[in-house]
Amino acid sequence: MATELYDLTIPVFIRGLRNLSTLLDKGAAFATEKGIDPLTLTSAQLIDDMKPLTAQVQFACDTAKGTVTRLGELEPVAMPDTEQSFAQLQARIAKTIALLEAVPREKIDGREEVIVTLKVPGGEIPFTGASHVLTFSLPNFYFHLSMAYALLRQAGVPVGKLDFLGGI
Repeated sequence: MATELYDLTIPVFIRGLRNLSTLLDKGAAFATEKGIDPLTLTSAQLIDDMKPLTAQVQFACDTAKGTVTRLGELEPVAMPDTEQSFAQLQARIAKTIALLEAVPREKIDGREEVIVTLKVPGGEIPFTGASHVLTFSLPNFYFHLSMAYALLRQAGVPVGKLDFLGGI
């Protein structure tokens, strides 16, 4: 039995976003427990030329929703990047999960060979549906989840690999 494109996207993104939500919960609890301004954590960067935690969450959400809207030829959903607080980031994750849960399987399955064009600064990158998911979307999604994890961990939030992986 072949793995369907839907199974490589929707449930994977939802699981990753739920795990990210758990990490953010732990970050918010840590800030409260330690008397740290939560904005110190949400604006944290690994190094000055990398984006902060807020952007890592936004990019993870954007990767998930962008992938399925491109694959399924669905209407793009705008989400302005205005979040600053843990609560606002959680709301963005919840909105993204709701969007993903509403995508019918038939909009994604069978789209492995469809040409998907990703607009990037300076041009466009054409992919097949499958190559878009496997060589761009999933690696990019996990990159931003990893950066969010690393930022929280660097700040001292007591998270570990099992928090990143979620229930396995």
